[in-house]
Amino acid sequence: MSVRWWLGPKVTTESVIRRDFVQTVVASGHVEAPHRLDVGVQITGTVLRIPVIEGQAVKVGDPLVELEAAELNATGRQADVAVVQAQARLRQLQEVQGPVAAQTLRQAQSSLRTARAAWARSQELFGQGFIGQAALDDAHKTTELADAEVRATQKQLETTTATGSDRALAMANVAGAQASAQAARARTGYAVVKAPVAGTLIARNVEVGDAVQPGKVLMTLSPQGRTQLIVAIDEKNLALLALGQAALVSADAYPTQRFAATLAYINPGVNATTGAVEVKLDVAAPPAVLKQDMTVSVDIEVARRAQALIVPLSAVRDADTAPWVLRLEGRQAVRRSVQLGLRSGGLAEVRGGLAEGDAVLVGSAAVESGARVQATLAAASSASAAPK
Repeated sequence: MSVRWWLGPKVTTESVIRRDFVQTVVASGHVEAPHRLDVGVQITGTVLRIPVIEGQAVKVGDPLVELEAAELNATGRQADVAVVQAQARLRQLQEVQGPVAAQTLRQAQSSLRTARAAWARSQELFGQGFIGQAALDDAHKTTELADAEVRATQKQLETTTATGSDRALAMANVAGAQASAQAARARTGYAVVKAPVAGTLIARNVEVGDAVQPGKVLMTLSPQGRTQLIVAIDEKNLALLALGQAALVSADAYPTQRFAATLAYINPGVNATTGAVEVKLDVAAPPAVLKQDMTVSVDIEVARRAQALIVPLSAVRDADTAPWVLRLEGRQAVRRSVQLGLRSGGLAEVRGGLAEGDAVLVGSAAVESGARVQATLAAASSASAAPK
């Protein structure tokens, strides 16, 4: 019993080593595309076909929902017929009414010339006393009527020219019919809801036979493009974060498949309830297994030190106030104050107080400074086994 007292208690030690050391902030979050698109209809109708399922990848223009469109198709055909009729009326104006009006004008002008010649002869005969006043008045009236007929036919011809009112009205009718046909085709097109962007269908809230109307979300699409991770970081680590920091990520469903990410956004506010700061990380090359809303674990590299002295945090006492360790000196455990630097993964960087190769006691809270101990080196030092 006295020999055991003289030798001291058995303790475990670990060696202070020198190697590259990385400090990381560890947190969990979820996968999220930068934005999501809610898909709905623009017209009221009944769902005829849904050619996609949840989780399916779609390309731009792929049909997502088809509505019954028999009535819309009939309206479109009626609009097309109206266009043909309006164009026919315009051609009739150009090919029939215009030439007829021109011929009528030529006939009226010929009649006017004849009437003017007859009036001139009647004036000569009246001067010679061969006809009376009544005959002269009749010749004058015939001339005036012929002149009025010429002016009327001129106006009628002008309406058929490029700047005439009949031509303008006919062209307006054609344009109106074409606009109506275009609107009818657009409404018919609304019967097929197509993917506005390439992406993955992550939600579907509609079935065949449903009556749908504008304003109702039928599907949710997660667009292709930049993938982001939304992560909540404890506010005590806020001072360590900076935009552009690298991170290693693994999905909880596939813990062995790690991929790179970059810190792209730090929320300027802190959640008062949770004491966490929301950050976003960009994933330049997301693995195929990564899915929307999947839970991920993130290690953000916040600092790196080349060839630092490393000690297990389990060997450090009062680490947050005045850190010290028990260093093995001969057969005694001697208290030594230390200055710590980076901390991560149960390890700490030693900035002063220890040297490479020093043995420090771990997990020996009952041992006092100056006590004799029986030291055993840990089989696999945590400092050397921890990943760089």
